[in-house]
Amino acid sequence: MANINNIQDEIIKEMSQLKKGMGKYLYLINLAKQLTPFKPELKTENNLIKGCQSRVWLASELKNGRMHYFADSDTAITKGVVALLLKILNNQSPQAICNADLYFIKKTDLESELSPIRANGLLSALEEIKNKARQYRRK
Repeated sequence: MANINNIQDEIIKEMSQLKKGMGKYLYLINLAKQLTPFKPELKTENNLIKGCQSRVWLASELKNGRMHYFADSDTAITKGVVALLLKILNNQSPQAICNADLYFIKKTDLESELSPIRANGLLSALEEIKNKARQYRRK
């Protein structure tokens, strides 16, 4: 199993080969298509991430000491942003997720290339992912 930093380094390498702007958007849209289908019964108010202009749902479970996240959004780019976070943080321990320094955001200039609303959504989604990990870390 790859650790968080190894996955980030691979993403930095992948994204460095993309053209600014549209190249990164196409990369995110492709990631969105790779997400595990989200069960309709999980689209509840409780799983809705606050602070995103788009509707983004995030559910999680702890299995064998590892976090497993499931997500969906009503927009492709936002869904891709969440898929990117899950690519890094899925199947990691709650402690590793809580302690993760997601340096790939700065190294890929992702935040600056997203609209301010989407950048805020990125941070909101990251915070919610970490909140869910914190809940399991306490158990």
